[in-house]
Amino acid sequence: MHRTAAIVSQGDEIVIGQTLDTNSKWIAARLLDRGIVPVEHVSLPDDRAAIASTFIRLSERVDLILCSGGLGPTADDLTRFALCDAAGDTLVEDTDALAQINAWFAARGRAMNDLNKVQAQRPARAAFLPNEFGTAPGIRSRIGRCDVFCLPGPPRELVPMFVHLVAPFLQPDESRTVRVRVLHTIGLGESEIASRFRDAPGGDLMARDRSPLIGTTASNSVVSCRIRYEGPLSAHEADRLIARDESAIRALISEAIFGEDDDTLASVIVRTLRERFQTITTIESCTGGLVASQLTDIAGASEVFRTGWVTYANESKSREVGVPESLFKDSAASKAPGAVSPEVALAMAQGGLDAAQADYAIAITGIAGPSGGTPDKPVGTVYVALASRTHSPDVRRFAFIGDRSAIREWSARAALATLWLNLSDRQSVRLLRQV
Repeated sequence: MHRTAAIVSQGDEIVIGQTLDTNSKWIAARLLDRGIVPVEHVSLPDDRAAIASTFIRLSERVDLILCSGGLGPTADDLTRFALCDAAGDTLVEDTDALAQINAWFAARGRAMNDLNKVQAQRPARAAFLPNEFGTAPGIRSRIGRCDVFCLPGPPRELVPMFVHLVAPFLQPDESRTVRVRVLHTIGLGESEIASRFRDAPGGDLMARDRSPLIGTTASNSVVSCRIRYEGPLSAHEADRLIARDESAIRALISEAIFGEDDDTLASVIVRTLRERFQTITTIESCTGGLVASQLTDIAGASEVFRTGWVTYANESKSREVGVPESLFKDSAASKAPGAVSPEVALAMAQGGLDAAQADYAIAITGIAGPSGGTPDKPVGTVYVALASRTHSPDVRRFAFIGDRSAIREWSARAALATLWLNLSDRQSVRLLRQV
């Protein structure tokens, strides 16, 4: 029976930050969906002894270990060896695994390199898990009473293997129910939300001794409110409690909630525009296409996204979307507002709206740094403008802090938030860092 789990991400590149570990987040969500609670996430370097000792430690704490990475053919791929050490087993070559690896190369008109033979090795008491999308078979083993699954690191290989080969094997405790509901917000700080929850009519919603538990997580101006029930109640009763708390939260912060569970600002915007048969275009300067990228990452975006411009230079702002050159160049009569100004942001948005014949146009101009700032317009000064066929123009000024990458990410998020606020008729909501 699997009540608790630990998730191990293996590889030097993860530990030193060269690669972002998205596998752990994905696996954790899938386990919770099945009522299995992840209690620990561990990132380990390419160190056989460290991996083996971690497997042993975790096997004494949890019922299930999910490990990703370290199943490649090179000298730093040590997961199978560490698993063998931890399980007190010996390595053997799996003939079926070797045949699969050979077939993978043959299907691509290539001969298998001798180095790849190591990928067919597994502990003698373990079973191999076929990988249809790469050369690294997975491994299913046990350490004591703990089940261990080792999967390859690339998500395009890990995800289908988990779905088809791991999930059917899982045995959650049918006497316990786990339910999680997440509400995503924009425009309210984490402390403001916590304050409202503390003073809720029925008592502190974030008290640590209540059930369900409610917590908040802040990331890039989005605050997510998580409602989690874990206990002996039936699924129906657990869902009733979750719904009760969701209603209480919505009553307290309804103006800021934009989505639920797997929703993102971009996915909610695309879904809303599709439902209304409306379209969007983007005109970006300092963000260099980040907003367009986030929108078009969403399946179905082709139905709503008309086109996008990256008008980085002043000349392109004028040439591509018709921003008057007078806004960049001082005249004898007046001083021009300059490229980073509400006037230019609005002209970009209006010009893009007309050129694309879209329903909405979002424009961004700003100073991402590290140079280019002035006392009046320091690095981090960003203007976001929205033009539409149905709403009055919305222009907002932001003062972001951080390095160039952070300012660009904040700016893209602010643009999406501005668009969502208008789509949901909440234009009066102020966003974080808005001045």
